[in-house]
Amino acid sequence: MEITTLQIILMCLVGCIAGMESILDEFQIHRPLITCTLIGIILGNMTTGIIIGGTLEMIALGWMNVGAAVAPDISLASIIATILVIACKQDISTSLALAIPLAAAGQVLTIIVRTITIGFQHAADRAAEHGNLKAISFIHISALLLQAIRIAIPVFIVSISVSTDTMHTILTSIPEVVTNGLRIVGGIIVVVGYAMVINMMRTSYLMPFLYLGFVISAFTSFNVVALGILGIIMAILYIQLSSQSAAVPPTTALSQDLNKKNLDNELD
Repeated sequence: MEITTLQIILMCLVGCIAGMESILDEFQIHRPLITCTLIGIILGNMTTGIIIGGTLEMIALGWMNVGAAVAPDISLASIIATILVIACKQDISTSLALAIPLAAAGQVLTIIVRTITIGFQHAADRAAEHGNLKAISFIHISALLLQAIRIAIPVFIVSISVSTDTMHTILTSIPEVVTNGLRIVGGIIVVVGYAMVINMMRTSYLMPFLYLGFVISAFTSFNVVALGILGIIMAILYIQLSSQSAAVPPTTALSQDLNKKNLDNELD
């Protein structure tokens, strides 16, 4: 597939926005479901973009930057994997095999850029000591542009080389045992990411509903829409039954205590 100049520019623009947003975390545009869909629209295959984005989103659910720990760069991985799958007409499952090493490479780039921006922070501190607000704004915007370039440059390199024979040779020269291994690891990471999210959101009295959903999904052919409707119905029933249980007059419990005391007195 030949990629036009306009498509390259638009994909680099998506890479810039994803790079900045991965630091700002303001609108979550850097998430795979958004970036892959945008790349799919630009390359004229939105369906494949959405499928790849949903698959990679499951992998990245548990990935987050905590303190000094830097998570793998799923933004870079999702954009480049989508370009390679759509432009090189690869199987969608190949995106999993490509995303893992790409995310690890993006993680290294992120650490390098963050290390460089430490100098920007010290420069901003010196500007603050002199009360130079314009310099502070310029330094912060420059540091943010570095984050944009972090993804835009790899996206540009892949975009201009994706239609070359070299890229096809590289993709086809990967041994099948490697692609299968990465595909299996990608599937395991999806499970681990989902388990981490459940662990963070875990509420003991709601877990039976989660297990029930897995059982229904495993033993029926219901799709996501049907499972969602069942979930809504169970949530409504749970709220109604909880409200009725809370509306039981306290006199019932009081009368039970009195009956128990009377029984104790009779036994005495």
